[in-house]
Amino acid sequence: MTAFDKSLAKLLIHEGGYVNHPRDPGGRTNLGVTQRVWEEYTGKKANESIMRALTPAKVAPLCKRRYWDAVMGDSLPPALAHCVFDFAVNTGPARASRYLQKLVGASVDSQIGPATLRAVQAQVTRDGLASVVRGFQQSRRTLYRQLDTFNAFGRGWRKRVDSVESEALKMMP
Repeated sequence: MTAFDKSLAKLLIHEGGYVNHPRDPGGRTNLGVTQRVWEEYTGKKANESIMRALTPAKVAPLCKRRYWDAVMGDSLPPALAHCVFDFAVNTGPARASRYLQKLVGASVDSQIGPATLRAVQAQVTRDGLASVVRGFQQSRRTLYRQLDTFNAFGRGWRKRVDSVESEALKMMP
């Protein structure tokens, strides 16, 4: 299994199946994919039955392209890639990229590129991978506490962030 495959399998456990919570701004969602994102990806309108019929095999290519590749998952240490990928699916790759860039002191432009990757490597060398993973996950906790929907979803988000951090630390050599 590739690092992406392992991270996707863990992500899908957190994302679960079909939901359409009235307070969730994402609306209809299945396996971490909102209806809007699915429609953009396929170029076709989707209804409830289409969204309910999504499978891991159907969403994997979308998740790879839209989230994993957007945050340069293959170029990050797998433990950190898992955290950044999970955050990208949850809040968008631009935000996940910005949070990583802020953490490692890179120029914040929402696009992970060579300069960000060098800054990540320097931070990992200086502080250790576990410290970078913990710092990234802490920045997620801080963001979630600030959201208007924290009262509705905060407990689940905290549990998810804690679990992703634990999973990432277990992925380290």
